[in-house]
Amino acid sequence: MSFTTRPLSELLGVEISGLDLATPPDEASFARIKSLFEANSLVVFRDQRFTPQQHIDFSRRFGELEIHVQHHFHLAGHQEILIVSNETREDGKPLGLADAGRYWHSDLSYKAEPSLGSLLHAQTLPPVEGDTLFVSMAAAYDALDDATKAQIEGLTAVHDYSARNVAQQAKSSLRPGLTADQAKTVPPVTHPVVRIHPATGRKALFVNEGFTTHINELERPQSDALLRRLFEHMIQPQFQYRHRWQAHDLVFWDNRATIHLATGCPPHLARTLYRTTVKGDRPIGPQDRAAA
Repeated sequence: MSFTTRPLSELLGVEISGLDLATPPDEASFARIKSLFEANSLVVFRDQRFTPQQHIDFSRRFGELEIHVQHHFHLAGHQEILIVSNETREDGKPLGLADAGRYWHSDLSYKAEPSLGSLLHAQTLPPVEGDTLFVSMAAAYDALDDATKAQIEGLTAVHDYSARNVAQQAKSSLRPGLTADQAKTVPPVTHPVVRIHPATGRKALFVNEGFTTHINELERPQSDALLRRLFEHMIQPQFQYRHRWQAHDLVFWDNRATIHLATGCPPHLARTLYRTTVKGDRPIGPQDRAAA
């Protein structure tokens, strides 16, 4: 299989054109795709008109797939797909997770083994707005001053889905709560503040305003101040790529090396996308490498 590529920004992102993923890529093509993904942290496949099962099958080649805790919004017959949508069903209930990603985050950073990556496929797009912003967390780390790098090198932070879900419920009636059984599947977890990418070896920040609640080694006021400083630093425009969606785009991003934000669109404009999420491994920080 042959396809063409084009860089999307200086820091992250590459566009792939001329590839129809409804036909499974051969091993050589898949290896090239995987290499591009690891090197660029984000891959955009243009004009993909595959079925939900083909979406799942391609995603699964990168690893085991996660089943999202918000089971209300699984695609019928395909629990591996989470519906991200502001549309409603005939009964007036939300079709998908309407407020998904309206804050900076890395998907499933609240899991003990956070996501390797997410694959989001455009189904219905608004004629205006609805962009997604991505940040290179490796570039954000590289730009820190030496004193801050030394300060955060051995720190760990807590990531908590339930805390975020409660915050979203306070903002929107469309966000469902978690049952006791659901909450048990997403207990708070601890990860290094600085993560070493398992494929590239690059250091990256691994905290986000969506799910990171506090730093374990600091008192709460100091933790809040440091996290606020890191959050403000990492979302500066020079670290960002803005994805302007086109019909049938499939966007595959590396949750180990990026954070993202859905900018939203007017509620009367329909926006629906299907997401699969590839399971990752336990984050390793510099302190873990040193201990080994």
